[in-house]
Amino acid sequence: MLAMTPLSAAHAQTAAGVPVQSSTPLLTRDDAQRTDPANPPPRPVFDKKLIDFAADEVVYDDAADVVTAKGNVFLRRGEQTVRASTVRWNRKTGQIIAQGNLRVVDAEGNELITEQMELSDDLALGMTHNMLMLMREGGRLAANEGRREADGRFVMTKAAYTGCDVVDEKGCSKSPTWKVTARSVVYDPKTKLVRFKGARLSLFGVSIVPLPNLTIATDGRALPGFLVPDARISANNGLEVASTYYARLAANRDLAITGYAFTKVQPMARVVYRALVDKGAYQMTGYLTRSTATSVSGGATSQQWRGYFDTNGHFQLSDKWSVDFSGRFASDRTFLRRYYINSDDTLRSTINLEHIDDKSYFSLSGWAFQTMRTTGTQGLVPIALPMLDYRRRLKDNWLGGTIELQANSLAISRSAGQNTQRAFTSAQWSLRKITPMGQIVTLTALARADAYHSSDNYLTSTEIYRGTAGWQGRVTATSAVDITWPFVGAALGGTQVLTPHIQIVSTAPTRNMAIPNEDARAIELEDTNIFALNRFPGYDRIEDGQRMTYGMEWQLERPRWRVNSTIAQSYRLSSEPTLLPQGTGLSDRMSDIVGRNEIRYRDFFKITHRYRLDHNNFSIRRVELDAAIGDDKTYAEVGYARLNRQITSGLEDLRDSNELRAAGRIALARYWSVFGSGVFDLSGNSLVAGTQISSFQPLRSRLGVSFQSDCFQFDVNWRRDYVTIGDAAKGSSFELRFSLRNLGFH
Repeated sequence: MLAMTPLSAAHAQTAAGVPVQSSTPLLTRDDAQRTDPANPPPRPVFDKKLIDFAADEVVYDDAADVVTAKGNVFLRRGEQTVRASTVRWNRKTGQIIAQGNLRVVDAEGNELITEQMELSDDLALGMTHNMLMLMREGGRLAANEGRREADGRFVMTKAAYTGCDVVDEKGCSKSPTWKVTARSVVYDPKTKLVRFKGARLSLFGVSIVPLPNLTIATDGRALPGFLVPDARISANNGLEVASTYYARLAANRDLAITGYAFTKVQPMARVVYRALVDKGAYQMTGYLTRSTATSVSGGATSQQWRGYFDTNGHFQLSDKWSVDFSGRFASDRTFLRRYYINSDDTLRSTINLEHIDDKSYFSLSGWAFQTMRTTGTQGLVPIALPMLDYRRRLKDNWLGGTIELQANSLAISRSAGQNTQRAFTSAQWSLRKITPMGQIVTLTALARADAYHSSDNYLTSTEIYRGTAGWQGRVTATSAVDITWPFVGAALGGTQVLTPHIQIVSTAPTRNMAIPNEDARAIELEDTNIFALNRFPGYDRIEDGQRMTYGMEWQLERPRWRVNSTIAQSYRLSSEPTLLPQGTGLSDRMSDIVGRNEIRYRDFFKITHRYRLDHNNFSIRRVELDAAIGDDKTYAEVGYARLNRQITSGLEDLRDSNELRAAGRIALARYWSVFGSGVFDLSGNSLVAGTQISSFQPLRSRLGVSFQSDCFQFDVNWRRDYVTIGDAAKGSSFELRFSLRNLGFH
């Protein structure tokens, strides 16, 4: 017996004339550890006309002209490799038989595992039994018999495919959750397609449905064809079955057409079109049906065409210019609720041309709205077009500070309401300094000039929002000094920071009531805006006079823990009457007290508490509580918000509310989980005009059970709506959905 490693080049000549060369040195583990990840070595290029090989032992049978390699045999031709315990090469016939722990990796990275395989002398063809193929992109193919053809395709008989793991964490074999069995399977590595003949889908070992002429993509991309149907039972529509046909129009465009069949109403269609282009991406969704519509007041019903359209997209025109748009429109106010698409009370459509660079910002946009509220009047809903905003920060500092210029204009029109146009320019100078004692001092000076024009002001029902019709002007100036002084020290095993904060703001008397109020109505005093120069939310109202605001922030950081607390109040130095309504917390000289408390433990637990206390009797005028605990598998979230402003003027934008939200998920066993959520109105305000309710009204709730493994997800959802709005009836609905990894089913 003669042992030789590697094989001598003198014997490296096959019947087909493909030479065999000695093995190329492989990268050792120590070499790999010394490799710089940021600058990896170039990938080696292998000559497809040569076969590299290595083995522990090589035996020559000169009489039979057979070469046998034993022990850790390795063959490589181009990007294809073969590893086996024994390889027997008949030089006369060119036949190669590989045996024992055989692993063949093709140029695409797919790995074939078997005990024995017959190969051609160029490693291009092969035949085997009891094989398993591991797809590089995921998925496994097993077959009783398989062969590799000259064009690189694998043809298998009595085969099975799954996207599931077939071994557990300990390396022990396990049955897949689902698999597809077939009489024959053809896998083409070039197109990454697997074609089945006589296929059936088995779930948990039970054959459930035939899949004739099934084709899947091993790289996970979607292929044309029908998706698995969804099912729902609802009070509105009865039994619902939805089936989708997916069409891939090009590598960057696709189309999905869904048909909905109901037992109580006529069918509905949905079309979704998506495209990815050189400059960006966009998509469009449309629903269409013909059914009976009932007005939100519960009046007359009529058969009509109904639908919904939704589109959005983004285009990056250059490194500084971009365009965003979105559009939403519904045929009537109950369509979205009736067919469980969403529960939005307003549909917003917008387009925005934007330019951003290091020193400036430019935006030209437009907005339109469609109300879904039962009490809303569409003619009073505004269209904001155009809306222009330009800001520029000057390069040269002035007196050590920075100057920012702004120009803004807006035109608001209504078909049955007030129309308003405005334009203003402003210049703001700010300087931030840190004193030798550690105080952070910020000085600000702001000058602004406005021009407004309005008409049909009498159509605005709330008098303080109207302003004076015709042309109106306004000039204002604001100066402010803001001082914070952080103190840092050790406390409770961690580090604490105590930061007193004081601010003095002075604004010249301003002609506010002559100006229409379009964007500064929903006033809410809170910790995030109490130190703002203007505590109105928009531009149309300016808080004038002089005031002093003071507060304190305390922060404690320990390993894994973080605690933050803020409290603040303001005092108006001038005695002139304010235009802020009673109940906003800012109408008296002394403001209400606002604050926030937050406790966080790693990413497992977080609770945030915001509040506003009446400065006279410390009554709670606002309280918000948001708490979350758990991890990705098991968690609970609770949110509570109560606004008790006691505003008697009937301002729509400042109405009180009392709402509770809850959601959670509990993981059971390994793959199962139970989840649910609910929204509850505790205020006693009815969602439907002219009706009365108790002080507790569930708005909607949802419960579900989910099974989710590495390759399969199955969900059963129950949802209940408690309010009837037009033809969107209250009641329960049940939905069934499942998805299979790598099959493209949803």
